[in-house]
Amino acid sequence: QVQLVESGGGLVQAGGSLRLSCAASGRTFTNYIMGWFRQAPGKEREFVAAISRSGDSTYYPGPVKGRFTISRDNAKNTVYLQMNSLKPEDTAVYYCAARSGPWVGLSVTNRYDYWGQGTQVTVSS
Repeated sequence: QVQLVESGGGLVQAGGSLRLSCAASGRTFTNYIMGWFRQAPGKEREFVAAISRSGDSTYYPGPVKGRFTISRDNAKNTVYLQMNSLKPEDTAVYYCAARSGPWVGLSVTNRYDYWGQGTQVTVSS
């Protein structure tokens, strides 16, 4: 089992920044690709970013590319999501997730093995 605990969410004005953290415990952190997802009220869970086991590869979809940066510190068993130039449409609960599979299908939620409880991010206009 892997336990994931997110932190760093909150209320921020449009154009501001937040950094989310996700601390992992349990099995070996470097065994897992790590991802961030988000879910706004009434919407499906949406892929935000993923990072490879070593941290040397990252992947972002169009809406956040250039604004969000995923990183990981394998010595601290922690993955981060730096969010800049935030927009009201970024408002959602943000989840981190871990997967033991290959570097494919990164945006597919059911390919992730473990999930955190989520942290709320609210961007005011």
